[in-house]
Amino acid sequence: MTQKNKWLQCTLFASALMMVGSTTAAVVTSIRPLGFIASAIADGVMPTEVLLPDGASPHDYALRPSDIQRLRSADLVLWVGPDMEAFLTKSLTQLPAIKKLSLSELPAVKPLLMKGEDDDEHDHTSATHSHSENESEHHHGEYNMHVWLSPDVAKVTAIAIHDRLLELMPQNKDKLDVNLRQFEDQLAQTDKNIVNMLTPVQGKGYFVFHDAYGYFEKHYGLSPLGHFTVNPEIQPGAQRLHQIRTQLVEQKAVCIFAEPQFRPAVINAVAKGTKVRSGTLDPLGSGIALGKDSYGNFLTALSNQYVSCLK
Repeated sequence: MTQKNKWLQCTLFASALMMVGSTTAAVVTSIRPLGFIASAIADGVMPTEVLLPDGASPHDYALRPSDIQRLRSADLVLWVGPDMEAFLTKSLTQLPAIKKLSLSELPAVKPLLMKGEDDDEHDHTSATHSHSENESEHHHGEYNMHVWLSPDVAKVTAIAIHDRLLELMPQNKDKLDVNLRQFEDQLAQTDKNIVNMLTPVQGKGYFVFHDAYGYFEKHYGLSPLGHFTVNPEIQPGAQRLHQIRTQLVEQKAVCIFAEPQFRPAVINAVAKGTKVRSGTLDPLGSGIALGKDSYGNFLTALSNQYVSCLK
């Protein structure tokens, strides 16, 4: 073998090693709550990574080159679907079907979907017309896509992740089976605990900043009076704010909830001079570490956020 061929072989071998090193197996999820479910099922099999940093919103995120690299090297990418994370649509079309899982497309999720709400149907100012056009680009096609806040959808999601990982790595069947069983048991127990926590506040009225909590509220029988906006990038119109203000003054609501990602001054302005308390709901579980118990911890933390303001 000539010196040149030897050198070429060494170079190819080194670059192959670098490629292997840079593509560690992982489940990559779009948002943190999907990471909670995936990390429970993939525990001890492969790591789970979350694409969106804490504080970012899936409604308006822009992929960085490093994100695209992570998507390409992932063993499995888990996302809600194009109506929630539109920023992923283009990149994911390039991945083989076996390597991606869209919750909104799962046959078992479709019957569980709730209709989305059109925003500000009472507001017919020109500002709102441009608003509705923007709306369709982002969020909320026909259905409310904040599906990770439904314990029922979470269970179906866990089963789908289990089945897909089993297809990709059948040698890990025993571990995956145990993980799924533990997840289902823990979810059932968490669900019971939350029913006990939330039952005393079921009749209390409140407003949320954006239309994200429908699945959770329906599951636990809560009494939302409405939301400021459907799309958190767009401030609510004057008429919507006037309606909310009227209801606050008439004391129909005991609480208004903001979010860590969005703390609009408009909430404070509307509540000013009323007896309404304000709280914060975090629909993305910022700061909760991924792990076997993380989805249960997430639902419990959200329940505590409701209770601390409504009770």
